[in-house]
Amino acid sequence: MDGISTEGTTLKISASGEHRSTVIFLHGLGQSNSSWAQTFLRGFAPQLPHTTWLLPQASSKPVSLNKGRRRPSWFDITTLPPANDDYDEEGVTDAVCILEDIILGQVHAGIDSRNVVLAGFSQGAATCLITGLSSLHELGGIVSLSGWIPLPAREHILLIEGNMPILWCHGELDIEVPVAYGHDAMTFLREDLQIPEGQLQLKLYEGLEHTINDKEMGDFLRWLRETLR
Repeated sequence: MDGISTEGTTLKISASGEHRSTVIFLHGLGQSNSSWAQTFLRGFAPQLPHTTWLLPQASSKPVSLNKGRRRPSWFDITTLPPANDDYDEEGVTDAVCILEDIILGQVHAGIDSRNVVLAGFSQGAATCLITGLSSLHELGGIVSLSGWIPLPAREHILLIEGNMPILWCHGELDIEVPVAYGHDAMTFLREDLQIPEGQLQLKLYEGLEHTINDKEMGDFLRWLRETLR
């Protein structure tokens, strides 16, 4: 694909100008990183010339939700909506390690961790939230598209930098990860982690199910332009 290179299983859209910031985007359950690449290449990269995009690909593994059928997945999941006791701790740990290694690679390449944003859709968003809220790196922010924060993971979350901005986008008609999960997570971020109100943005989309639309992508892009240094 023109404008997109590969590093192992990760797709890379390089900054067209001086590389000063990085967005790491994780796809959802059963998806491929290539299904998102053109959106960011055409709609986002021209507006963010100093930003490099990294899109890792989850490995295919048996997924309990799909009766053991192998699908690209960051961790195993049994039900949708996610149940409180449905938590693949080993799988989540592995996914967090993968994401932390990518963050560390950017830091070693000279990018200030405060200019690294984690973003993802659904299961990818959950992985980004768990990682970003427990990382020892001071990150630039997190974007959750139709995500959730698993309750068991909250016991291990210790946010070092309480001012990290978070954009939470959710469709009001989502039945796979209902919007109530978004409201609950925002309460956790606000009350338990004491993230200032000004650093939290919750965007809800009327008529949107478990997917994305142009308005949501527009909000995502505007947030990045305001957040990245």
